[in-house]
Amino acid sequence: MENFSTLIYAIIAIALVALVFSYIKATWINKQDAGNDRMKKIAGYIATGAMSFLKTEYKVLAIFGALVAVLLSLTANPESSHALIGLAFVMGAFLSAFAGFIGMRVATKANVRTTQAARTSLSKALDISFAGGSVMGVSVAALGVLGLSILFLLFQNMFNAEGTHMQRVLEVLTGFSLGAESIALFARVGGGIFTKAADVGADLVGKVEAGIPEDDPRNPAVIADNVGDNVGDVAGMGADLFGSYVSTILATMVLGATVITVDNYGGIAPVLLPLGIAAIGLVFSILGSFVVRISETGDPQKALNRGNFVSIALTIVGSYFLIQYLVPGTFTVSGSTFESIHIFYSVIVGLVVGFLMSIITEFYCAMGKRPVVMIAKQSISGAATNIIAGLSVGMMSTAMPMIVLSFGIVASYTLAGIYGVAIAATGMMATTAIQLAIDAFGPIADNAGGIAEMSALPKEVREKTDILDSVGNTTAAIGKGFAIASAALTSLSLFAAFMSITKITVINISDARVLAGLFIGGMIPFLFSALAMRAVGSAANAMVEEVRHQFKTIVGLLEGKEGVEPDYDKCIQISTNAAIRQMMLPGALALISPVVIGFMAGPEVLGGALAGITLTGVLMAIFQSNAGGAWDNAKKSFEKGVEINGKMHYKGSDAHKASVTGDTVGDPFKDTSGPSMNILIKLTSIVALVIAPYLVVMYPPKAKAENQTEQAAPAVVQPAVVDTLSVH
Repeated sequence: MENFSTLIYAIIAIALVALVFSYIKATWINKQDAGNDRMKKIAGYIATGAMSFLKTEYKVLAIFGALVAVLLSLTANPESSHALIGLAFVMGAFLSAFAGFIGMRVATKANVRTTQAARTSLSKALDISFAGGSVMGVSVAALGVLGLSILFLLFQNMFNAEGTHMQRVLEVLTGFSLGAESIALFARVGGGIFTKAADVGADLVGKVEAGIPEDDPRNPAVIADNVGDNVGDVAGMGADLFGSYVSTILATMVLGATVITVDNYGGIAPVLLPLGIAAIGLVFSILGSFVVRISETGDPQKALNRGNFVSIALTIVGSYFLIQYLVPGTFTVSGSTFESIHIFYSVIVGLVVGFLMSIITEFYCAMGKRPVVMIAKQSISGAATNIIAGLSVGMMSTAMPMIVLSFGIVASYTLAGIYGVAIAATGMMATTAIQLAIDAFGPIADNAGGIAEMSALPKEVREKTDILDSVGNTTAAIGKGFAIASAALTSLSLFAAFMSITKITVINISDARVLAGLFIGGMIPFLFSALAMRAVGSAANAMVEEVRHQFKTIVGLLEGKEGVEPDYDKCIQISTNAAIRQMMLPGALALISPVVIGFMAGPEVLGGALAGITLTGVLMAIFQSNAGGAWDNAKKSFEKGVEINGKMHYKGSDAHKASVTGDTVGDPFKDTSGPSMNILIKLTSIVALVIAPYLVVMYPPKAKAENQTEQAAPAVVQPAVVDTLSVH
């Protein structure tokens, strides 16, 4: 297997070079001017608060991770798995947390330097904020590729993986993905609760009740709000996409083991291919980042899109040569034979689906587009009509993405079977590095605006940061749409792998137990969202009371008396305590529900539940993320000025106040429960995959088949994607 080792070492080398690139970028950011003493002081508050939250969260997650790792090791099936699954879990969890830490560290350095750059140049401000995002994006992708490659090489050599032994290697490797997604869920939910509790509290009391500007230093919750941008939109998003990235690659590797080929790698080229595609996508994402440049009057959105397009185009070209090299001639999936070029076409399908999802999300969430303008116009009648309009936009926005996803699933399956669907997801995630860079630049720009406001810098500085921030709101929504689309395709691949291992060929919806599982699964995303939203509401209420209390009891605070400052730390502590305490129940629901359903009712019922979770989870994710993004930019439209019925309306008007209320409702939609949905649907599928070998023992396939023959002419959902999957 000399060729195998050479390829894996090359992939590891690419990941290490990418990490060096991230280090160089981070060093360059640190060398930039951080501004005056007031700016440095405020940035210090934000950095200290962010790291304090992360330290508290990671202490709790370390205990959770250790317990789960021990449990996985002790219960590992010696025939199909190994005690090293615990090690894989720990590595996945650690690298996921480390990716979030890197993003947080760099973002809290880049924010104040972006503010200082905006004092003289919009172009330089974009350079620094995007550089901060690039460090995050490249680090996440590099750590994902590095961790998977090293563990795969280790397990392959240990188990001498040939033929059926490959299933054991991949089963143990599943622990890596489980660890990554577990940390991602808690980081996303915890960070979302933190940021939205602070944001809602700051907005309701500061902007609505007190009538003071956003990010006004008199507001006690303003530092917690800026800390929240980092712990939710940077650390949380980093862990989220790290989990999506490794889950997609792993699902494709698992299905690659079902593909029959004659190649130079002992028949395992389809298993290696997703790692190779991820590696070249990482390289071309770095190259694409170099074209993100604007002139002083340029459009930041166009510059970011240009970098994305270049990365996608280069990845398409690179994928063609890689596929032709690794998978020559033909291959067989589920008894059907395809040409290797069809794998390349599947990669294109995935990239096209990701691109279309970005375009659709931009249409529904970007300033100046019809949906956002419509919400702004409805604000003239008050908060109620604003909320109604935002809900309708969110619901309407589910239609086109679902059609695009359906097209992508059917097209990629037609091209290369279920392996084609998985490869499409891998193609979509190949450019994760630049996608996350574009996403992470947003909260850095948002923080930069907050620092400008709190430092009392000239108005034109805030105008420059607001240009970047408004673009950042759109890119954040696009990033969430990208993550949702990849989660849908990945979950389908994981679902097919689960059915392969459990030897299920039919999901029989005429079976009352399976139908009950479908209904229960469909309910879980709603229950999960409710728990997350309730947590935000409870924490926000405590924040509102604290801000009101400080305004009343700290003499001279609201009047802006010199030398009088609010107690920022108290608000940070409120958000931290609420996030740590209330992230547990939603996280437990995601981890435990598939275990309970699977062991109590069997793999078919669990399969029905997974189908329900995936369907409603994707719909809820798109609805909530897009509604929240549209509400946010409708509010920001008033800050620039909106013409309604021939009259201009600006910040401070009644319509603007109504839009603030709508944005407050949308905040937990887009930053807490919405983006958590994609982790929920993937995590439940991964847990199902981990317990699949145990379910086979408890519910033997032969016995299940005999039970099914006793039923008369059942109506079935029998997709060809899983009818003959088997690990060769």
